[in-house]
Amino acid sequence: MTIEISFTDELTNTRYAPLAVLSAHYQQNHALQPLEKVAIPMKVRDFRAADKLKQVLLSILAGCTTLSEVNQKLRMENMLASVWEWQRFADQSSLSRTLDLLTQTNLVQLRQSTAAICGPHSQVRRHDWRGYLWLDFDLTGLPCSPKAEESQKGYFADKKTAVVGSWHASAPSNTVKRSGQSCFLATATRSSAFNPRCWRRKML
Repeated sequence: MTIEISFTDELTNTRYAPLAVLSAHYQQNHALQPLEKVAIPMKVRDFRAADKLKQVLLSILAGCTTLSEVNQKLRMENMLASVWEWQRFADQSSLSRTLDLLTQTNLVQLRQSTAAICGPHSQVRRHDWRGYLWLDFDLTGLPCSPKAEESQKGYFADKKTAVVGSWHASAPSNTVKRSGQSCFLATATRSSAFNPRCWRRKML
């Protein structure tokens, strides 16, 4: 089967067209078939355990950082669900309860299933181990806008904070506001410091 992308007369059918194409590719090649081996002890109503695991994976691919975003992003995507022969996506609470039912045995099965899915595409497994395997870790921090998605204030080693215009030392002379009172050396004695006449004389 050849996967084709084209326009339709409908106003919209899915917001995740690339994910729909990827889903069709997964369906055609049975890429997620190993998830069927994860036997979660649960009642089957609208979705099987493997279907819910697939939906959790699709939620990650759709950009959901938590399962609480599933209802907002995937709940109304009936056209995307139809690619998997589902009428709709499961509710976020249903997916959460399914993950809560995972036992230690299920976790082992899930690891084996994900290894079977990713194994054929792993470049490390296909690497010629007669040579070196170079791993490049770039931990250099990159500056970003405060309005960037999920941006957080970070620490840059050996980087000093840039001098900003609000600092007195860097402000231009024409923008420096002088104090209303003149400064004088603290040479007065303790007795004269409390004398109002002395204060008036030094201020003049």
